[in-house]
Amino acid sequence: MTTTASRAGLDLDVEVLRARFPALARTGTDGRSFVWADAPGGSQVPDTVIEAVTARMRAGASNTHGAFLASDEIDSLIADAHVAGADLLGCDPDEVVFGANATSVLLHLARSFTSTLRPGDEVVVTRLDHDANVRPWALAASDAGTTVRWVDVNDTDVTLDMASLAAAISPRTKLVAVTLASNAVGTMPDPSPIVAAAKAAGAIVAFDAVHYAQHHAPDLHASGADIVATSPYKFFGPHQGMIGVRRDLLEAWAPYKLRADDDTNPARWETGTQDHEAMAGTIAAIGYIAGIGRGMPGVGGSRRADVKAGFAAFHRHERTLSARFLAGLLSIESASLYGIADPMRIDERTPTFAIRLGAQHPRETAAALAERGIFAWDGHYYAIEVFERLGLLDTGGAVRIGFCHYHTASEVDRVLEALADIEQEMPHAARVRPR
Repeated sequence: MTTTASRAGLDLDVEVLRARFPALARTGTDGRSFVWADAPGGSQVPDTVIEAVTARMRAGASNTHGAFLASDEIDSLIADAHVAGADLLGCDPDEVVFGANATSVLLHLARSFTSTLRPGDEVVVTRLDHDANVRPWALAASDAGTTVRWVDVNDTDVTLDMASLAAAISPRTKLVAVTLASNAVGTMPDPSPIVAAAKAAGAIVAFDAVHYAQHHAPDLHASGADIVATSPYKFFGPHQGMIGVRRDLLEAWAPYKLRADDDTNPARWETGTQDHEAMAGTIAAIGYIAGIGRGMPGVGGSRRADVKAGFAAFHRHERTLSARFLAGLLSIESASLYGIADPMRIDERTPTFAIRLGAQHPRETAAALAERGIFAWDGHYYAIEVFERLGLLDTGGAVRIGFCHYHTASEVDRVLEALADIEQEMPHAARVRPR
């Protein structure tokens, strides 16, 4: 592939890319490769990420700001990680904050946000979000004695209820927290009207892009948001949190930190010793995406334009997977899909599908898929509010089938065939769809 060809929209060579993911070669007792249909729970990693983590650990451990070579290498690594993070998040390197995971960093930020709240202030959260973009802000409001306002979802397609959003935001709103893509049902709200409504009220916007960033390039600056949260292990990297935060917010808020910690941004928000090997892996993961964008898979380094082009290539392939799955699901009589089902609206969702087979408990369905070498999550996956809203929380949530750019059409077919087989094995009475 060439840079020109990649950006002109040629298909990904998925089989070539799959060869770079060692986990995808694992097989079951039947000799067939596993289908890792659990991508929303965490992606697999390519060879360059594994090599980067290993190389960093083999080079020796050290801490920062020492008077010797190994420490200088760590200082350079940290700087490089912030540059790569900025390429992915659409911000400046000093606006990138690393931590153990997105949840930890959001809790860290929310704790400092608490001190800015006053009686009568309000915080807006949604029923579409992962709890990591709900609970930290709700706790901040509770600690400050302020009010939490909720944004509802539409029953028919589990999209954000924009009328509910408009009603929730008021001149008292200080923060609006919304997901860019639901990790449960795949819905991708349009960020523009959300930001416009929040900014008209003078509120901070906190976007959860953890699921979104497996499929699309977040953009802190272009979106007008103030916070954009991601987790590298969702975009083919190691377990880590990486969040873009506008510079003025990092400067205005006071982090809980030790006295000896660096007092410059963003370092003062990255408390303690960071996971340096994970940073090396994150750099490599972003380089993997950028390499695809420039038509040179395997070549390291990242630039924002290349990262965006890489995600664009992912999207072109993933929308065909989504269309194939949605079409195939129609032939499974007992299947219920929670989320956008219209194939004409594929660009409004990710290839992540919450389903149930009749009255079968989601854990039973997931276990039956596992027996066939297909890995899929069941439950609520921390999207507690949406499943409570749908009336599914107390009965097991749903089975989540999630694909990404390294999946193939044949894997989609294999999942569909397995679901059809499981349906046939169910007692007839259990095939009735739940209301």
